[in-house]
Amino acid sequence: MTANSTKPHRPAVRLENLDKYYGTFHALRKVNLSVERGERIVVCGPSGSGKSTMIRCINRLEQHNGGKITVLGTELNDDVANIEGIRREVGMVFQHFNLFPHMTVMENCMIAPMIVRKRPRAEAEATARQYLQKVRIPEQAMKFPGQLSGGQQQRVAIARALCMRPQVMLFDEPTSALDPEMISEVLDVMVTLASEGMTMICVTHEMGFARRVADRVIFMDGGEIVEEAPPEEFFTASRNERTRQFLSQVLGH
Repeated sequence: MTANSTKPHRPAVRLENLDKYYGTFHALRKVNLSVERGERIVVCGPSGSGKSTMIRCINRLEQHNGGKITVLGTELNDDVANIEGIRREVGMVFQHFNLFPHMTVMENCMIAPMIVRKRPRAEAEATARQYLQKVRIPEQAMKFPGQLSGGQQQRVAIARALCMRPQVMLFDEPTSALDPEMISEVLDVMVTLASEGMTMICVTHEMGFARRVADRVIFMDGGEIVEEAPPEEFFTASRNERTRQFLSQVLGH
């Protein structure tokens, strides 16, 4: 027996019987999900189904009320150091870009590595330039967010998250606030990340993206995971009637 064979199996993210309440509203109901390292998960479902709440619980933007969340082998708990440690390894891209408007693009990308990871300014700047190149806007480095299009701002937000060199990336409807012509430029960046093996959990209605990059598609409704399957099976042979209704609405047939 090799040494490696004795190591416990540790998925990137594991949710076990996850519950979340807002007052008396049961937003998440005993959700179970295991995401392997390098796996790409797309989460879809109607508004209010719990999908954004679920991924926001993973880095403690929302506090779960029951069950267990384990990220990269560490259980998420109430300890501030524990939460900060997990957040260092989990990048998040939001629907609204959440950039600092008074900072340049370069400064937006440099600040977290310098403060959180204690990186020297020169290293943080080199990392920022690397990831601005990756998201195809290196020429925008010295501009302020207000000078950029929505699609460019979202690409900055992705670069900013990548500058922390996270092991997991969470995307919460990253294209829903964009004009239609800007959506593809953001999705193209995400496709590139997926092709490089980044562990990704993405809440989105972009079904073309799901078909193209997902290893599994998760459908949520009423705070529960109703169905999960590889893309081909999900789109052509859904087992659940609620899933089929949803797909007929978003795909227009």
